[in-house]
Amino acid sequence: MSFINYSSREINCKLVYYGPGLCGKTTNLQYIYNKTRPDAKGKMISLATETERTLFFDFLPLSLGEIRGFRTRFHLYTVPGQVFYDASRKLILKGVDGVCFVADSQMERMEANIESLENLRVNLQEQGYDLDKLPYVIQYNKRDLPNVVPVEELSEVLNPTKVPEFEAVATTGKGVFDTLKALAKQVLTELRKGG
Repeated sequence: MSFINYSSREINCKLVYYGPGLCGKTTNLQYIYNKTRPDAKGKMISLATETERTLFFDFLPLSLGEIRGFRTRFHLYTVPGQVFYDASRKLILKGVDGVCFVADSQMERMEANIESLENLRVNLQEQGYDLDKLPYVIQYNKRDLPNVVPVEELSEVLNPTKVPEFEAVATTGKGVFDTLKALAKQVLTELRKGG
């Protein structure tokens, strides 16, 4: 849940990028970080582990708009992709305001996408969250590769509830900010409802 800092007049929201290993979660955050004005972002912090190529988490505050005189600051996180790091995933999901599921569009990664999405649902439920009631978007990443699953098929398998979905190539930035803006907009809508 969002945290209100009255002294700095900021509402802090936590967005988590979730998905299988090597799907592009970290690449998304690095692209956003590199394209964001220096005065609009904090430090990116990464904790790498010995056996995990992706980062433990990335921390990136972005200021986007005001609600009732409070600035909104978004903290973006990634989770480790491998199931081995499930405890870390659960910890990072604590207090989440919105989730972006990053799916790897390659055919051979379909099973990993399904497994990761199910893991997301289970980890959220263990903490009292329902993915269907959270601000949530899906990104189909790596659309530039030759062996991708058609979007219609990805959507049918990974997005039965028809949340906003985006095609992306995180390495070039295609679809990266569209995904972030859609998720941020959902979170802001929920905040405005809340008070």
